[in-house]
Amino acid sequence: MDSLVRFGVAVPASLLSEFDLYIRGKGLQNRSEALRQLIRERLSRERWSRGDGIVFGTVTIMYDHHIKDATGSLTSLQHDFGDAIICTTHVHVDHDNCLECIVLKGDARTIKKFEDALSSVRGIKTIDISISAIL
Repeated sequence: MDSLVRFGVAVPASLLSEFDLYIRGKGLQNRSEALRQLIRERLSRERWSRGDGIVFGTVTIMYDHHIKDATGSLTSLQHDFGDAIICTTHVHVDHDNCLECIVLKGDARTIKKFEDALSSVRGIKTIDISISAIL
C-alpha cells in the first residue's frame, strides 16, 4: 500500500457542509476516506472513457428470450469475448424475460467493444455497465 500524503483543500463552506452530509449518509469514517473513494471513482471513469488500462466490471442485461436468436446471439458473443469474461449469472425473471450479469476483466477498449456489440443483439431490453479500476 502506498504511503499517505496530506494536502490541503480549500472549498466553500456550503460545499463542505454538503460533503459532510454525504459522508454521514454513506457511513464513511472521515473526509479523507470519502475523498479517496471519490478520487478512485473519478479516475476509474476516466480510465474507462479513455479506453486505457485494465478494468473490472459488471454488465447486467435484461432480455426477452423469446426473440429469435437472442439467447444464441448472446451466448456466441460471450464466447467471442471469452478472454475478458470471468463468469456469468443467469436469472429467469419471468416467462418472457431473463437477466444476465456478466463479470469482466480486461483492457478497457475490449470491454467497450463487448458493450457495443451487446447493443446490436436483438431482444436485449436494457444494458447497465459498472466499471472499476484498481487504483
